[in-house]
Amino acid sequence: MLATSSYNYIRDGVALTLNRLVEYLERHDVEVLVIAPVAKVPALAHVGNIVPVPSIPLPRRPEYRLALGLPRSVQKQMIEFKPDIIHVAVPDLLGYRALKFAQKWNIPVVASYHTRYETYLQHYGVGGLRKPLAKYLRSFYDKCRELYVASASMIEELEADGVQTKIRLWTRGVDSQLFNPGKRSEPWRHQFGFGPEEPVITFVGRLVREKRLGTFVDTLRRLQESGVAHRALIVGDGPERETLKKQLPDAVFTGMLEGEELARAYASADIFLFPSDTESFGSVTLEAMASGLPTVCADATGSRSLVDVGSTGFLAEPGDVEAFTGHVRMLVADAELRRRMGNAARERSLSLSWDDAMSPILGYYKQLVAISD
Repeated sequence: MLATSSYNYIRDGVALTLNRLVEYLERHDVEVLVIAPVAKVPALAHVGNIVPVPSIPLPRRPEYRLALGLPRSVQKQMIEFKPDIIHVAVPDLLGYRALKFAQKWNIPVVASYHTRYETYLQHYGVGGLRKPLAKYLRSFYDKCRELYVASASMIEELEADGVQTKIRLWTRGVDSQLFNPGKRSEPWRHQFGFGPEEPVITFVGRLVREKRLGTFVDTLRRLQESGVAHRALIVGDGPERETLKKQLPDAVFTGMLEGEELARAYASADIFLFPSDTESFGSVTLEAMASGLPTVCADATGSRSLVDVGSTGFLAEPGDVEAFTGHVRMLVADAELRRRMGNAARERSLSLSWDDAMSPILGYYKQLVAISD
C-alpha cells in the first residue's frame, strides 16, 4: 500500500515517480492500493487504484493539497486490503496517520524521501522553523523500517542530520529513447525566433521560489550586461511565471510541456541552467543530460550525484551568481565544449534506465516481507 499526498492532481516529480513505481509493481504482479488526495480535474492519467482522502489546498501554495488524515472508511478499506507493506511517500498528516496505522496493525512501514522540505522554508520567510522540521523528519523516518533515498549525496545529508534508520538507495531513471539529441528541431527553434547559431539557455521545472529562480534571472542579466549573446527558454508553469515574465521580457515561455513536445524543447536548447538546491535527485537534470545538453547546476544534493564536473557540466555554490555566470559564459563562447560535454552527458544518462531504478525497491520489499514472515 502506498500513502502519498502527491499522485495525480499535480504533475510534479514526486507524482510521476510514484506512478512509475506503481506501474512497475503491477507489471510484476504486485497488487497496489494508493491512498492519496485527488482533484476534480486530475493533472495526469494515474496508474493503479486510488482511495481518495479528504484534503484542502495548501496555504500559500494552493496548487498542492494538504491531506487531512485517514477517515475510518478509508482505514476499513486498508484493513480489507491486508497490505504486506505500507510505503509512506510524504511525511505529512496523511503519512503520520499511515505510520500509526502500520504500527497498530504490526505492518512493516517504509518511507521514501522525495523533497527537501526543510530547505523550502528559507524561500518563504520561515527559515526559523528549519530545526523543528528537521527534528520531526528525523523522528518520523526513524520509526520506519527503511528509508529510500534517490541519490548518494542525499544519503550523506540525512546521515549528517542524524537519521538513524536504515537508508537505502532508490535512484531514478530516464527514458533515453524519448529524451535524446535526435529530437533537436531547427523548425521548432525558428518558430520561437531562435537563430541557427544562437545559444539557447533553458530552465525546465516548476516556476516556484524554491527553484532559486532569482539566481537564474540574475545569471542571465549578468550575461546580457557583459554583452554575451544568448536567448532564454523557460519550460514549465507555476505561481512565479508572471514575475519571471516581467524580469525576463525577452525570454520564451512555453508553459508546461510533456512527452514529445518536452523532449523537443530540451534537445532544441544548448545549455541547461538549473540553480535549484532543493532537489533530492534532479529528474529534469537527467532529462537534459539524456537530451545531449551540458548542465550548469547548483552544487547540492541530486545534481552533485549526476553532474561530472568538467566532463558533463559544471556545479556552482547555491546562489553564487558569479560562478553560475562564469560557467554559462564559457559554454556560450565555446560550441565545441558544448558538443563534447553534451555527448558525455548523454553517455552518462544511458546507465540510468527506469526499470533499473525500480528493480531494487521491489527487492527491498521482498526482503522485508520475508523477514516479517
